[in-house]
Amino acid sequence: MFSDNPLLAQLKQQLHEETPRVTGSIKGTDKSFGFLETDDGQSYFIPPPAMKRVVHGDKVEATLHTQGEKQSVEPETLVEPSLERFIGRIKRRDGRLGVAPDHPSINLTLNARAKRGINDSDLKDGDWVVATLVRHPLRPDDRSFLVQVEELISQTGDPRVPWRVTLARHHLEYASPVEDAPVALRDEGLERHDLTALPFFTIDSRTTRDMDDALHIEARKEGGWRLRVAIADPTAYVEQGDVVDNEARQRAFTVYLPGQNVTMLPEQLADDLCSLREGEDRAALACTINISATGELLDYDFYAATVRSHAQLAYDDVSDWVEGQGDWTPSFENGEQQLALLADFTRARHQWRVENAIVFKDFPDYAFELDEAGNLLNVKVEPRRIANRMIEESMIIANVACARLLSEKVGLGVFNIHRGVAQEKLDQALAFFAQHDIDVSREQLTEIDGWRELRQRLDQREEDPWFEARIRRLQGYTVMEMTPGPHFGMGLAAYATWTSPIRKYGDMINHRLIKALLLDRQHPLTDTDALTAHLSDRRRLNRMAERDVKDWLYVRYLTPAVEAATSFTGEVVDIRRGGMRVRLVDNGASAFIPASFLHADRSGLAIDDKEGTIAIQGEQRYRLGDTVKVVLVEAREDTRSLIARPDAAE
Repeated sequence: MFSDNPLLAQLKQQLHEETPRVTGSIKGTDKSFGFLETDDGQSYFIPPPAMKRVVHGDKVEATLHTQGEKQSVEPETLVEPSLERFIGRIKRRDGRLGVAPDHPSINLTLNARAKRGINDSDLKDGDWVVATLVRHPLRPDDRSFLVQVEELISQTGDPRVPWRVTLARHHLEYASPVEDAPVALRDEGLERHDLTALPFFTIDSRTTRDMDDALHIEARKEGGWRLRVAIADPTAYVEQGDVVDNEARQRAFTVYLPGQNVTMLPEQLADDLCSLREGEDRAALACTINISATGELLDYDFYAATVRSHAQLAYDDVSDWVEGQGDWTPSFENGEQQLALLADFTRARHQWRVENAIVFKDFPDYAFELDEAGNLLNVKVEPRRIANRMIEESMIIANVACARLLSEKVGLGVFNIHRGVAQEKLDQALAFFAQHDIDVSREQLTEIDGWRELRQRLDQREEDPWFEARIRRLQGYTVMEMTPGPHFGMGLAAYATWTSPIRKYGDMINHRLIKALLLDRQHPLTDTDALTAHLSDRRRLNRMAERDVKDWLYVRYLTPAVEAATSFTGEVVDIRRGGMRVRLVDNGASAFIPASFLHADRSGLAIDDKEGTIAIQGEQRYRLGDTVKVVLVEAREDTRSLIARPDAAE
């Protein structure tokens, strides 16, 4: 047999070794051809026949062919498939089962089979499924694509599709955990201070059910304030390592989506036994904080307690009262006095942070109003008012106290770490500041005191949204670590949250560390690196899920605006080679403006994605942070994207 001929095999091997080869990722197009993009920025043409053996996103090794000045590649070896576990929709061809991946750059249907336990005939055209890759043409012994349907997510037409599909895509649970066994307060050996007579109160949204925090405030004779922060105590019910705790650890956070919350803890705990509801006695972990008249944290004391909320207040009511609007007045004991003191404390503490830490500009929240079917009826812009700041400043100072306690007494905990300018961008940052005649040393970019001083200098400059956007691009992300570290974004030496244990597993961990201190016991933490990596990953997935559901709802909500050619005010939030992205000020939606809509002649368009600027015919036209008028031209539900163009009338 020729295949057994050693000389032939040797010749094939020699030809293989001598043929130029490149490695990169597949980039699909709207046509039948594609491109291979390498890590060093090279791009090679892939002809249509070869594209049939790959999909967008595959990482492959390919043979390089040169004919004259033209080069093309032929994918040969699969390095890493883009489709391993993916979301898709059922498409039948001549009665045969197929799955079309739900991806904006993959426009094909793959042959499919249903896994055992799923009836093929139950899968209808348009149904949403989870699928996994079984065969790939570039794998040895595989001649074609084959995927397996692992799970039916939702039938086509189900009004809950955006939620079900998004949660499945990000490996997030669709429903809250269920605990059938009776739940009782555990005897932890802690002495609980009875504070039920003190008129604590909560301030939250009207619809909030899982209330984590209650406050009590009074004036100090020496000047300043004594703030008591009482935080719900789920670890009083949940023992480390039990079934409920392990499930909470896996979920890591409550998932907040428009129209649906998926709690971290069973609802019996999250919305009832642990929630600081008005008129109910609740176990709490509390802290008394003494604050000077200038807003400086003087000292603090943590302890276990039993508290009772005497009033469940709403942000808008409190803000109206503080600002002298409306008819609402606080009716609980010392209510007017406490709210007035809390407002005074908030102003002083905010000013202290302006002078001694870092405070950034407030941005509004966008509240979604949905009907029972999940249709978005309205998006309400909710500016950050005084009551929001009252709670915010109270929680920040409580979390600073927690960070100090854990740093000094334990040496570890769940800390939010932000190290400012990303390490790999330090040289770029130094060059940027020098370009703008700002004297900055490398140490100022890497040490919290120097960064705080730099930020305060920059805050005295005339406001420039583009300048602030460029600085943000130079900075890294907030991460969760077990050892203390600085939070450059807030200008603080350390920051550790404990104020949302119903919603965050990391806060439950910090509760247990504080309780171990109170009981003079060894801390209960193990496998800390894996734990913080898991918490960080789940936080990222939660944020992506929230964004994806909102994008889906925005597309449906704004489709009539496309038909009506409605003009919107947008803020430029991102500039890339392909165009720019704007956030619509009226509703918070994100829309993309392709480069072709910015200027018809691409040769006259200069997009600098690093600097965040766009010039047309040599004249600078757009920058990050600019406000522009735009008109929506497409609302694509298949990709959950909005396409806009500049408003010609402007």
